[in-house]
Amino acid sequence: MNEPTRYPAAYGTATLEVHHPTPIVPVQAAPLAAVQPGGIPSVASVVLPDGRVVTGYAIAPAQPEPLAAKPPVSRAAVNVALGGVGFLAVCGGLFLLTAFITALTALITQLVILAAVVFGGWIAVQAFAASGQRGATTVNIRKAVIKRNHFHG
Repeated sequence: MNEPTRYPAAYGTATLEVHHPTPIVPVQAAPLAAVQPGGIPSVASVVLPDGRVVTGYAIAPAQPEPLAAKPPVSRAAVNVALGGVGFLAVCGGLFLLTAFITALTALITQLVILAAVVFGGWIAVQAFAASGQRGATTVNIRKAVIKRNHFHG
């Protein structure tokens, strides 16, 4: 089963070319010295009162970053002021709205009272008017007999 496959001689034999890769040698980088920006500062010497000499680099003091210019009025004060102006505008509108609602309520109340007076007067005229003036039929019941919940007239 795992036997090598034999090719017929007609296929021929091919020559093989072997390529060997060239190894890359890593380059050793020289160590870098830390250099401050702006060049190397000058060396300064200080003589102390007891006679010792201290030598070192003069280091400029660190300058604080400039602060952003503050506005003359704080934002919170501006927001409170704008809120107050808006509140006053709304209060004026609400005052007008309540005055309108009050006037409308008074008008509706007066119209209801007027309708009650007019309608009540019409009913009173109808009720107290003489019945003979309109040609109504009058039925006089003289004897009425009620037997077993039935009216016989």
